[in-house]
Amino acid sequence: MENTFSMRRKEIVGKQPFVSDVMNRWLALFFEEQICAEFFRVTRVELTKTFLSSLDEHSAQLIKLYRSRSGKLDKELKNLLDIFDEKTTDVLEYRKSTALRGLPLYLKEQSDGFLKTCMDTDPVDVAVQGMELGILTVVEDDVATVNSFPTTRSIALIIEEQIVLDDISSFPTAFALLFGLIYALNLDYPKNLRYTFEAIQKVFLSLGTDCSARVQALKNSLLK
Repeated sequence: MENTFSMRRKEIVGKQPFVSDVMNRWLALFFEEQICAEFFRVTRVELTKTFLSSLDEHSAQLIKLYRSRSGKLDKELKNLLDIFDEKTTDVLEYRKSTALRGLPLYLKEQSDGFLKTCMDTDPVDVAVQGMELGILTVVEDDVATVNSFPTTRSIALIIEEQIVLDDISSFPTAFALLFGLIYALNLDYPKNLRYTFEAIQKVFLSLGTDCSARVQALKNSLLK
């Protein structure tokens, strides 16, 4: 993959092929190790190490920011925090996932169509309909967990309504890998999540310094 990097970038950037065509030609690019390697070739930044370390650093402060704004935003952010407060196991991991899930809401964007959850008894092809770019979490269909925390069966990355990577270890890792694929495949950020992805790029991964006013305000709040 290192030896074919120049050829691959020329094809992907110049021809902008469908993701299915890239998978047929460069299947290895859709494995976790190679997503990270390709991101490093493009940016010289270690993807998951940098992203997860930054998330560790900022997640507690992000939750505090969400609490300070939850009364001023829609109930979705408050519901997210209420669920987090009920968690009694794996709290640190759940805090990081909550920080990421709440980021679009805090930045006054909507993640509908980007973050989806379905039962393991649901047809996957139906669940991914309309998902041009996103993360699908498949949970156990168990009536005993309806009023508690459902068991996650798998986490998958979706591009152009198809699964491009499955069985990812955690939601934060999935978010990092999806961001890496955006760079590897030369994709645009979703228009309805432009500030969220700008924050990931410039705050979490330190790629670029000039921020929009909305992301700069977030950055300033995290540094207090």
